[in-house]
Amino acid sequence: MDSFACLKMKDRALVLGGGGVAGIAWMTGFLLGLCERNVDLRAADLTIGTSAGATLAAQLGSTASLDELFQRFVDPSSQDGEIEPDPRLLESFREFRSTLPSISDPAERIRHIGKWALENPTVPESERRAVVARRLPSHHWPEAETHIVVVDAHSGEMVIFDRNSQVDLVDAVTASCAVPGIWPPVTIHGRRFIDGGVRSAENADLAKGYARTLILSPMGTTLPRIGGNSLNGQIDILHSSGGKTCLVSPDPKSRRAIGLNPLSLEARRPAAEAGREQGRRIVADVAAFWNADIPGKFHIS
Repeated sequence: MDSFACLKMKDRALVLGGGGVAGIAWMTGFLLGLCERNVDLRAADLTIGTSAGATLAAQLGSTASLDELFQRFVDPSSQDGEIEPDPRLLESFREFRSTLPSISDPAERIRHIGKWALENPTVPESERRAVVARRLPSHHWPEAETHIVVVDAHSGEMVIFDRNSQVDLVDAVTASCAVPGIWPPVTIHGRRFIDGGVRSAENADLAKGYARTLILSPMGTTLPRIGGNSLNGQIDILHSSGGKTCLVSPDPKSRRAIGLNPLSLEARRPAAEAGREQGRRIVADVAAFWNADIPGKFHIS
């Protein structure tokens, strides 16, 4: 891409990926660790949130400080009202997921997941919505450009909600966090929506057209692709349009803290603390990407 075309690109995008409550905690700790070293990613021109990342994207648009958001994970008195996923549902989800590779067409696979989510009984929709509402310091859409990614449970279509969608922020975030078979699909304007992570845990390709995209991925590049491009494929799309990328995934200590079940409430505090430590450790690399016009792509963990 020539220099004139680069000048027309928007500047910085922040992509917040899925990864359960442990993923929210890790990303929150990571952002706080950076901010403590004077690197603040909340200055992004666009924030894209999927599943866990949708929760954090909405939180970042409130007046709550990163330290206040961090304290929600490390202070037991701030953790009332959460629901621990039913172990039977988790086991059913694992068994169902093992059947997906037999469906070769990604679009059909997503529709199959949506059908299963609609048929599988979980907690009441209103109960789950109340949990998400308590997580958000503000129920108003952020002033900064924020996109929340969901999937239509019937058609398998990806849908992006933003402040112009005439959709309640709590509903949008609850839908993006509606892990199939674990949490109920969310009803919005007569349609049913499920977790945006069914398409991709990150949906980083939606930042196409931005000069720099920083991706926080609690699950990293090893997560099996369900629909759409793999994370590496999405990064290639961004590069083909002239953008630069920095992918940050959990380091070994953070991976251990997140554990095998990122939906576990017990993982929140250790994941938040490990993320904070990781952010402090790699702040120079992140700052070099975020604040300087440097070429290439990075993967930091």
